[in-house]
Amino acid sequence: DVETEATLTFGDSIDGATVSLRLTSDTPCAACSGTGAKAGTTPRVCPTCSGTGIVIPTPCGTCGGDGRVRARRTLPVKVPAGVEDGMRIRLSGQGEVGPGGGPAGDLYVEIHELPHDIFDREGDDLHCRVQLPMTAAALGTTLTLATLDGDEEIDVRPGTQPDTVLPLRARGVPHLRGVGRGDLHVHVQVVTPTRMDEEQEALLRQFAALRGEDMPVSTRAHGGGLFSKMRDAFNGR
Repeated sequence: DVETEATLTFGDSIDGATVSLRLTSDTPCAACSGTGAKAGTTPRVCPTCSGTGIVIPTPCGTCGGDGRVRARRTLPVKVPAGVEDGMRIRLSGQGEVGPGGGPAGDLYVEIHELPHDIFDREGDDLHCRVQLPMTAAALGTTLTLATLDGDEEIDVRPGTQPDTVLPLRARGVPHLRGVGRGDLHVHVQVVTPTRMDEEQEALLRQFAALRGEDMPVSTRAHGGGLFSKMRDAFNGR
């Protein structure tokens, strides 16, 4: 048996691809067709073991009677859609040949998947993150998201909270051994401004006053402390 590696792009591991592997392994000797005997001669039945083995009176000058030589070869390998990092593909009979023209072992190809700039993969599900200004999260908006199937519009509801996850069904990776696909999970990150000019700050203070959120918060006040005010704010009171 032989083991090698194949590095795939994120897209090739999801869509499937044919990769060419350059291998150095034992292959049948072309000079003797794997018999180990010099051209024009044939192996004979061993008189000592009465046929359980063979005798090569005139070994092949190329392989020394072994019937195989080290050689480089290029092997096209079809990688199915949906493979992921760390998986191994078994190719029966594509390993090194045995001595004296014996059967070949298997070839195991370990997959290495290159990371994607946008998506993180978890099995057949994909994850991505989008940043929203706090105003867009509060008022709601429509996002145009680049998915594996092209651009897709996503509706963000008013009042969306930080770390909200928006699932897009069947927008993930095709199932390797079955029908269908995984999901795409869009993680929303709400961005709070770190710098504001005087007009923006004044407007935000007016907004806070309208919602009754401009009062100092005390952690010791009963019924109106920090946690109750935060709860009321999140509940829209």
